[in-house]
Amino acid sequence: MRSIDKTVLADYDAGIEFGRLRSGVGRIEFDYTKELLLKNLPKPPAVIYDIGGAYGEYSWWLASLGYEVHLFDLSEKNIMMSEMLRDEYPGTELASREVCDARSVPRKDATADAVLLMGPLYHILDREDRLTAIRESRRLLKPEGLLFAGALTPFSVLLHNITVYEPNVEGGKRRLEDPIFLNMVKRELTDGHHDNPGHIAYAGIGSSHLHTAKELREELKLGGFEETEVHGVMGGAWLAKDLDSLWENESSREALMNTIRLLDGHEEILGLSGHLLGISVK
Repeated sequence: MRSIDKTVLADYDAGIEFGRLRSGVGRIEFDYTKELLLKNLPKPPAVIYDIGGAYGEYSWWLASLGYEVHLFDLSEKNIMMSEMLRDEYPGTELASREVCDARSVPRKDATADAVLLMGPLYHILDREDRLTAIRESRRLLKPEGLLFAGALTPFSVLLHNITVYEPNVEGGKRRLEDPIFLNMVKRELTDGHHDNPGHIAYAGIGSSHLHTAKELREELKLGGFEETEVHGVMGGAWLAKDLDSLWENESSREALMNTIRLLDGHEEILGLSGHLLGISVK
């Protein structure tokens, strides 16, 4: 589709998203986002549209709580893979699963109590197209309905590569010495554009748009949402060593989650999180 890097869709069609929220920093993102959802969502059986919801980690979890959940994603592979989670949620069904673009969702006006738009905004490069996706989400929401909009920050790629930097190791761990990589992150810090077609400079995401908290609020306002509360989903917890081991232990996991809660809401440090979640009311 226009203004989406073709390699991004190719990556999702190759199945790279599967399991991302089940290891490393993804576990932080998943757990704290779920906490924010439970804190803000209306009670079941409210209707939720998970737009750009990949293979449905959030969709199946919410459906298991009694919500009527409709999953939409641009990747046909992701929609097919959503079937793989069925056995983890016995007795649970998604109301629907459908391939579609976040900018044009085949549902009637004012039919959702909440919309999750937690992936599309950083994959849509053109600002007007991002606004189209936001306005489409607003169209779908009932009065007083909630939009949960995810974003990546302009600092996320550089900060991650600082944490893994090893000057005596060949390959990706030496990216801080690579002028192509450094030019890429300079652009990110200037205007938020992650210019990485075909993963030339970085093996992570393809070309994307990265938002500051201020820009995320501005775009959501232009899309029709007057007020947005922006949360830092990972705080600084993702910097901890041996994260998977820490997350398996209940006391250390809760200690790290508490650091996220303590930092969340402090505007000056939101960018450290890497992932942002804007919560808006129609």
